[in-house]
Amino acid sequence: MISLKGCHFPKDAVLYAVFFYLRYTVSYRDLEEIMAERGVQVDHATLNRWVVKYSPMIAVNARSKKRPTLSSWRMDETYVRVRGKWMYLYRAVDKAGNTLDFMLSERRNRPAAASFFAKALSSNGIPKKIVIDKSGANAAGIREVNKILNRFGCTTKIQTVRSKYLNNLIEQDHRFIQRRIRHMCGFKSFRSASATLDGIEVANMIRKQQFPNTPRRAFGCLPRSQDRCVQ
Repeated sequence: MISLKGCHFPKDAVLYAVFFYLRYTVSYRDLEEIMAERGVQVDHATLNRWVVKYSPMIAVNARSKKRPTLSSWRMDETYVRVRGKWMYLYRAVDKAGNTLDFMLSERRNRPAAASFFAKALSSNGIPKKIVIDKSGANAAGIREVNKILNRFGCTTKIQTVRSKYLNNLIEQDHRFIQRRIRHMCGFKSFRSASATLDGIEVANMIRKQQFPNTPRRAFGCLPRSQDRCVQ
């Protein structure tokens, strides 16, 4: 359950605002008007603070509630500009297109890939195979994870498949993320970028219906009729 202790607004109103911003192509000033039409007077700067503060909490809550995924993964990274520099959003989906995990990284190398795989394995279990592109860093990351699993006595070895054709699934899935961030004014810090992207990924998972009773279970307490919560 997401705790909003110390917030002076109703919990449902806060989560509604955060979900609306993450899911739809609106600015904070547009959202300020939308909330005002529903009887909630809140400044656009406050809305920004809500998104940065609560999106990571929502992502943690969502990971524990999403439906089980398949054991064949597709992994790739896409580019995100932060402070005028390109960063890397590592992402993984299963062969049905369901989102597995995501992680923003300042670098694209073996340690970053290994960290992402370890994070994905902790919340999704060990897959039979992972499909990647021609990236040597990603292949090295999988080899490192296999070594770690072997040290802990796990006989299961993750198979690495390099196929640009099979990886088209996740490359197409990047579009939802890129389409949403394209209309933003840009990220000013790594922290705000990582937090906002966490929330956008959860909104994408809700769109894919990866949660039972969505979006209530993913966001903690959003009612079935979202507009009703802030009228």
